Amino acid sequence: MAKARILVVEDELNLLEGIKTVLEIDGFEVTTAENGKQALAALHDAARSGTGALPELIVSDIMMPHMDGIDLLRAVRTEQQWINIPFIFLTARGEKMDVQRGKQLGVDDYLVKPFDPQELLVAVESRINRHRALESAHSSQMSDIKRNILMILNHEFRTPLTFVVAYADMLNDHENVHLSDEDLLTFLKGVNTGAVRLRRLIENFITLVEFEMGEAERSYVLRRTSITDLPRLIEAAKISVYTDETLNPLEIDVPPDFPRFDADPVYLQFAIAQLIDNAVKFSEPDKPVRVEAANEGDSISIRVIDYGRGIPEYERVHIWESFYQVNREEFEDQGSGSGLTIVKEIVDLHRGSVSCESVQGEGSTFTMYFPVKSR
Repeated sequence: MAKARILVVEDELNLLEGIKTVLEIDGFEVTTAENGKQALAALHDAARSGTGALPELIVSDIMMPHMDGIDLLRAVRTEQQWINIPFIFLTARGEKMDVQRGKQLGVDDYLVKPFDPQELLVAVESRINRHRALESAHSSQMSDIKRNILMILNHEFRTPLTFVVAYADMLNDHENVHLSDEDLLTFLKGVNTGAVRLRRLIENFITLVEFEMGEAERSYVLRRTSITDLPRLIEAAKISVYTDETLNPLEIDVPPDFPRFDADPVYLQFAIAQLIDNAVKFSEPDKPVRVEAANEGDSISIRVIDYGRGIPEYERVHIWESFYQVNREEFEDQGSGSGLTIVKEIVDLHRGSVSCESVQGEGSTFTMYFPVKSR
């Protein structure tokens, strides 16, 4: 693997040249600056010439004229394109306050002057290797996400769009002006089926983005309230899932003296709807789906039970992962595989927990636990 590019910032010219020489002998590509202002100018020049020219590590003194190392670190950490560049401070003994300020700003390491060349190389190598490992893991994760999104766009969005477009074209075909009421109703149901499926996919993606961007936490804080009518909320979740074609009987069992608990009603209804939709999807149309709630001391539980095909034990550890579906190639199930991920995110937001119990060929029970706070 090629040696990294390093930006060294130091106002003592002899030390600056010494560090540059040590790093270049070890094969690194080194750029130098004598203070923070020169370093920022070098970073801007590198950014204009392409991100490939940016340094993979910055080694900087703290005490410098014009702009010190603390201000340089602060400037680097406020630029999105530089925020992940590892940063090592060179500090003299006794600069404890500067060390503390650097830690608050996210400095990665320190070297206390005087240091020998081997100390410098070990610190540099370890930070660069760690940075590259994180970049590789992130790149791999992003590739998996992109691949999953492309698969979903190709299959899940295309299928309902085909429903909508095909049936709309038939309705718009002037040669079909003599359609019977039954045919017309069939076409309209086809359009509705595709539109509902598209709406659910889009809602799920938007919700996932809310969690990724940190918007979910803010929404939760603003909307959190005392839940006093859980059966009504479950019924609303059912309505959002059940269509004319849904034949599964839904049984709701909530005790009449069910305690109040704090929750975001929007996210709670959404999570229940995801579990009901999941239960319906993996059950035969005539099999019932049950929603049960219970008071379990310091927490309340909401269970969604189906009597469908169940989940193999070795698959259960993965079911909460984004875009994961059990044996998708075999069963060709609809959906993006994001529903259970959203459920877990919502429950985690409420400081609760989730569980899954399942027996192949008999069904599954998904349980959400929420803490009960006395009011």
